[in-house]
Amino acid sequence: QVQLVESGGGLVQTGGSLRLSCAASGRTFSSYTMGWFRQAPGKEREFVARITWSGGSTDYADSVKGRFTISRDKAKNTMYLQMNSLKPEDTAVYYCNARPSAFINYWGQGTQVTVSA
Repeated sequence: QVQLVESGGGLVQTGGSLRLSCAASGRTFSSYTMGWFRQAPGKEREFVARITWSGGSTDYADSVKGRFTISRDKAKNTMYLQMNSLKPEDTAVYYCNARPSAFINYWGQGTQVTVSA
């Protein structure tokens, strides 16, 4: 069973930085695509960034390009999201996602990120 545990959220001022971590366990993730999603109050969950576990190819939402960087450490089975130049509109619960196929998704419990104006 896949387990995903996020950490690193918190309160930061506009322009600040945070690094989220997602510790993954329970499977070999070589064929997985891993990613980050977020959900703000009253809004639907939205895609933020993704990375292929094996090759490290990345993709970002337009709203975070140039500010966020997704990465993974295979030896630690951990994925990261470095968030710089944070804005109040980045405030949301951030979720780690693991996807072995188009039809299967695993989710972490989420970590709150709050950016004050």
